Amino acid sequence: MRKVQQTAYAKINLSLDVLGRRDDGYHIVRMIMQTIDLCDELTFETQDRECPAMEVVLETDSGELSCGEDNLIVRAVRCMEARYGIRKDLKIRLKKRIPVAAGMAGGSTDAAAALRAVRDLFVPDVSDEELQKIGVTLGADIPYCITGGTQLSEGIGEKLRALPDAPQCGLVICKPSMGVSTAEVYTRYDSLTDVRHPDVDAQIEAIRRGDLENMAKCCINVLEEVTGAIYPQIGEIERFFEEKGALVSRMSGSGPTVFAIFTTQEQAQEAAAAFAEARKEEDCIVFPCRFVYQI
Repeated sequence: MRKVQQTAYAKINLSLDVLGRRDDGYHIVRMIMQTIDLCDELTFETQDRECPAMEVVLETDSGELSCGEDNLIVRAVRCMEARYGIRKDLKIRLKKRIPVAAGMAGGSTDAAAALRAVRDLFVPDVSDEELQKIGVTLGADIPYCITGGTQLSEGIGEKLRALPDAPQCGLVICKPSMGVSTAEVYTRYDSLTDVRHPDVDAQIEAIRRGDLENMAKCCINVLEEVTGAIYPQIGEIERFFEEKGALVSRMSGSGPTVFAIFTTQEQAQEAAAAFAEARKEEDCIVFPCRFVYQI
């Protein structure tokens, strides 16, 4: 038996802009992505048995996910099977820690982990760039999740440029109880006429200088115009953390997850504890986190 373990890290969008929509319905984005240390853990095992078709068994401790062929992890494995003619047995165990439908690429990062694991087990000469080409056929965030870190993401998410590491900081992640449909948020966004766009270039320069304060000032997510209007709780959470000293608090992705950036980890931990105490009657999950630069 051979085994590979993968850590699948969540992401936040330090900024997110939508520049338009393609004829195929995909939206053109420009955003800065950052890996954080909230993660799922995946184990991949094979007996190296030759099979007529790849035998894939997925198990998870999450009651919210299907383990069938519709699961994004299984779909990623099937793409590798089709591309490279792999006909082996594979058992996958997923420990799910990233909230589902949270705007943190939980499904995408698990799929990216599956692509990396199948590569490492069966076709080790395949490059990350090749995995990214496969990944974008499954989801726009997957190419980023292959490598992670601090990156500029453009196009539909497939055009990536590595940036210097974003300055380390204190970070709190807060996931309200509701789930959000990314497709619905983008559809509603298309009808907006007055949107405050982020200065992504200014944020890149702040990151290059290691300037945490100005990096935080540039944190704007245009999709918050949509999700925040549907769920006012998002704005309430942001205001709570800013009143506790956050440099900024914003929504990640299509939401509803909120992140708050503090100068120190100690401040972030204190704010997370204060939130849990003040809003303990609400069904929110709060995580003190840190940035991750290498997967």
